[in-house]
Amino acid sequence: MCGIVGYIGNKPAKDILLNGLSKLEYRGYDSAGVAIRNENGFDIIKSKGKLENLKNKLKDKNLFGTCGIGHTRWATHGEPTEFNAHPHNSYNENVVVVHNGIIENYLEIKEKLVTYGYTFYSQTDTEVIAKLIDFYLNETNQNPIQAISKFMLRVTGSYALAIMFKNLKDEIYVARKDSPLIIGICNNENFIASDVPAILRYTKDVYYLDNYQMAKISTNSTIFYNIDGMEVKKKLTHIQMDLSSAEKNGFEHFMLKEIHEQPEAIEKTIKSLVKNEDIFLDRTGITNDFLSKIENIFIIGCGSAYHVGITLKYVFEKLANINVQVDFASEFRYRNPVLLKNTLLIVISQSGETADSLAGLKEAKKQKVPTLGIVNVVGSSIAREVDYVLYTLAGPEISVATTKAYSAQLVAGYLLAIKLAECKNKINQITRKELIKDVIEIPDKISVILKRQNEIQMLSSKFVNVKNIFLIGRNIDYAVVLEGSLKMKEVSYIHTEAYPAGELKHGTISLIENNSLVIGSISNINLAEKTFSNMLETKSRGAILLGFLTKDIRSTICDYVFEVPQINPLFANSLVIVPMQIMSYYLSVLKGNDVDKPRNLAKSVTVE
Repeated sequence: MCGIVGYIGNKPAKDILLNGLSKLEYRGYDSAGVAIRNENGFDIIKSKGKLENLKNKLKDKNLFGTCGIGHTRWATHGEPTEFNAHPHNSYNENVVVVHNGIIENYLEIKEKLVTYGYTFYSQTDTEVIAKLIDFYLNETNQNPIQAISKFMLRVTGSYALAIMFKNLKDEIYVARKDSPLIIGICNNENFIASDVPAILRYTKDVYYLDNYQMAKISTNSTIFYNIDGMEVKKKLTHIQMDLSSAEKNGFEHFMLKEIHEQPEAIEKTIKSLVKNEDIFLDRTGITNDFLSKIENIFIIGCGSAYHVGITLKYVFEKLANINVQVDFASEFRYRNPVLLKNTLLIVISQSGETADSLAGLKEAKKQKVPTLGIVNVVGSSIAREVDYVLYTLAGPEISVATTKAYSAQLVAGYLLAIKLAECKNKINQITRKELIKDVIEIPDKISVILKRQNEIQMLSSKFVNVKNIFLIGRNIDYAVVLEGSLKMKEVSYIHTEAYPAGELKHGTISLIENNSLVIGSISNINLAEKTFSNMLETKSRGAILLGFLTKDIRSTICDYVFEVPQINPLFANSLVIVPMQIMSYYLSVLKGNDVDKPRNLAKSVTVE
């Protein structure tokens, strides 16, 4: 949600800011703006809607300033208008700010500032930030670090800030709490961004700003401070990500590219954990002795990460014979979870910045249970907060609808489950090797499905005008239809729902009418007849039936069938989800939607 870019150096900032903002469009936004320093102050240009509107506004402006900040806004406080777009400023543009996050007590602060003579032109919490820092700047005799520090102590909520001061011409200041912010370092120029792709073409050497930290950035130096204003040292990180990872490379959309990158992403994740037919968790810090003592597992996540958790519940319980509970991260901390001794909390997040997941993680840490993160972004907040981190190696995922990150999370979870079962003596060595072999074969089997993309495109064309889609499955198949339903909702905007197959007759079947599409996922031959029976109930009420089946299962009732290669049913979701992803993609394309940037959605949800 929202994107921040900043630049200070010896080149014109305008094009660098616009390029960086274009790399952050995937995060979701509804307005954009930049502030570029000039000889007397700032040129602040903002626009509603797509970044292209801002580019058109800037096209004929001769802005040669070499210091500036930019922002793409996803509306939270106030409508998506030009007035509410960032950057925001204080009186006479003494303080100019861009902001990701939410200030929860902004109304109280706003009322107080009004009593001191401040007036407000927008509906946003960010304008309050600019004016509160301006207030403290006057109170601290124009000391920017002290002013920002006082601001951080005064507000509640989340923020990543980039700040420019009218009287400090060669500096940009930043501050952070619970929203990501990085600083890129290069020769005689420095960069600020909320995510790596924005600055990847300029530098791969970055600092990750921690919670309650500030920094003063000039052309050739960066000084870090804690909330007390004391200087602190930070470690420079070299990003391994390739610039081509953030480009389409001939694909029409990032979503399709990332669907096709799944075999590689999964294979990289497997190779990071498996050597010589054994699973090694050395990089996570987890020991065999630690795993052997685990008696309960809680898994939390949001959206697709939650669906990974549902799948892993079945896998952990089947292989390790251990109790597993899965919660929406947004609900976990509000239900007063009881985390007993020898419980492990697993938090799953692609970005490692998901606000609700971070909040759930903090609840677990309060109860002093060990925590493990399955995340894709090195150095992210969750990766730094957990006791142990298991990195997936999906690479950057640009499309809002996750595909390869979801698949890499599944495989990382499978391998963790096998290792846990081994450490608890629930499987023998022969079974362990067979299971690892099954996981290693997943990338090749996905490649087989990807070669049949045209078949799925043809199927999709038959259903583009369907108004309601119901997806059903039993056991692990229920977990995969949850994700399939979400993918279709996200990018096609067709109303879809996912249910355990046996629950249809408990109310939902009343919604079935002529030409409703019912999709059944069936990968376990022992449950096939039961699910086919549920599908047949809907067919008798006018539904069209589409089955996603593994090769060992035959259907005489489905109107359409797509077969995936046979695999151990525990790992079938990794195959079945692929045609569902491709179908979602083509439904979106055929409906003329913006596939990579679906309406109202953001890639990284950094507010509750």
